[in-house]
Amino acid sequence: MDAETAAPDAGFLRAAPSSPGAERLAAGDREQMGFVMNLTRSWSHLPDEHDALFDLMGRAADAAGLDRRARGVLVAAAAGVLRDPHCSLAWGARLAEEIGDEAAAGVLAGDDARLGSRDAALAGWARLVASDPNSTREDDVQRLRDAGFDDREIAGLTLYTALRVAFSTVNDALGARPDRPLRDAAPAAVRAAVDYGRPVAEGGSTA
Repeated sequence: MDAETAAPDAGFLRAAPSSPGAERLAAGDREQMGFVMNLTRSWSHLPDEHDALFDLMGRAADAAGLDRRARGVLVAAAAGVLRDPHCSLAWGARLAEEIGDEAAAGVLAGDDARLGSRDAALAGWARLVASDPNSTREDDVQRLRDAGFDDREIAGLTLYTALRVAFSTVNDALGARPDRPLRDAAPAAVRAAVDYGRPVAEGGSTA
């Protein structure tokens, strides 16, 4: 990719200068995904900040005692409200492994009918945090307590969700298109639920 021009699928920023941090992000994608995601090219301008953000996300998740399923519910619910295709596809697929394809698609679409009370409380809270945090009420926090979370855990899961919102906001605002391999790896029900965001790119790159 030319040093002055980003690939169309990679968003609005020019290609980031070569750096150890940018290569670290790309190598991480290749190891985990098999290709370099389009959104990673935007974050390659700020690799240290990317890592710091994810470090804080991890600390918040640990403080809240979130397992993979709980993180999936929070991210999918928030991403669905934000209409963020990247995290909707990635975390919708992960959540489907935990709760089933149709239930995961429902979380993305705002339908929690297939969820138990704990997951539904998380999904409802994530949507409030992502869409209108000033609309939260004491009853919403009590619903989380009733689902088994203490106040420190509620603070942690709220921070985790807010950081995921920040990550999605950067990805979407800078114009990166969701990668086709990401879409193709998601279950059909999840793909059908993600009918929003920028159009899917034609393919991922290992470069």
